[in-house]
Amino acid sequence: MKILEYMQLALSLAEKGRGSVNPNPMVGAVVVKDEKIIGTGYHRYFGGPHAEVYALDEAGSDAQGATIYVTLEPCSHYGKTPPCAEKIIAMGIKKCIVASLDPNPLVAGRGIEMMQDAGIEVETGILKDKADKLNEIFMKYITTKKPFLFLKCAITLDGKIATKTGSSKWITNAIARKRVQELRHNLMGIMIGANTLVADNPSLTARINGGIDPFRIVIDPDMVTPLDSKFVSATDGKSILITSVEQKPFTQKYLEKGVKVILLQGREFSLEDILTEVGKLKIDSIMLEGGSHLISKAFTEDAIDGGEIFIAPKILGDREAIPFIDGFNIHNISDGIELKNTKFNIYGDNISVEFYKN
Repeated sequence: MKILEYMQLALSLAEKGRGSVNPNPMVGAVVVKDEKIIGTGYHRYFGGPHAEVYALDEAGSDAQGATIYVTLEPCSHYGKTPPCAEKIIAMGIKKCIVASLDPNPLVAGRGIEMMQDAGIEVETGILKDKADKLNEIFMKYITTKKPFLFLKCAITLDGKIATKTGSSKWITNAIARKRVQELRHNLMGIMIGANTLVADNPSLTARINGGIDPFRIVIDPDMVTPLDSKFVSATDGKSILITSVEQKPFTQKYLEKGVKVILLQGREFSLEDILTEVGKLKIDSIMLEGGSHLISKAFTEDAIDGGEIFIAPKILGDREAIPFIDGFNIHNISDGIELKNTKFNIYGDNISVEFYKN
């Protein structure tokens, strides 16, 4: 195998950690000696051993004089685990090939420097673009301390998310809905407005085998969230209610049920403030699922980092039906919101538009 193929294998291994390692990055590692793979590994779960540890332990004493391929710069600090750079040095690795440098201020080149000081040859930038894309959530969170905001919505061909009576189940088919559950597993949080909660009383869980349920975040400036809702009744400590400081006297009953409450000034909360406060809880990513007001605000503030809009071959044809976005006053087509870095996915008779800011 060639250098690119070894690194591609490391990237494929890293992908296996998606949804399980947040807010840590996904990392894969491959140890090669005499053109033979002698060790592989990936970061499997948050707080667990890093990819390099699995790969080097598998290689054992044969790691002496070998080359290790790593998708992200080996860490140089003590966190939940010892520094991987130290283990690479101790195992006698001769060369380390790295895809992305770690923007974490605790690392940021120190892992590279530590290995070079020990006489290890280091090469960087191999498949960097792919590695950066793989960890776009981590890259944003570690540098801004704000979660990556991913929009998900399901719409009819005429752009509606519900009828005028609030009926919305189901717009998309079972294949598309399975993809949504995968997204809920992959991202740490899911956010909706209080009106959506009241209308649907959703569970906001990841209903797939082995799925990790996200933190549930409800934006409710008027404190209309029912105490008997599934959101409040959940017992896993992952329910977060964001409301106005004016509502503080009414929050105790939610706190007693295990709901975490975040208080913000005013009633119209900016996405900037919401993301800042949620980021303090070490939640690195949020899927925004609605409703229309919250989605429109996110577009207005240009707060969306990426998203997937699912489209079903259904038409309501009712101007009173609920659109997924509204409130804009655009006179020219050229002034409309244009999604960037798009790709189109097919889910049976449904399609989706997937897009990213960067």
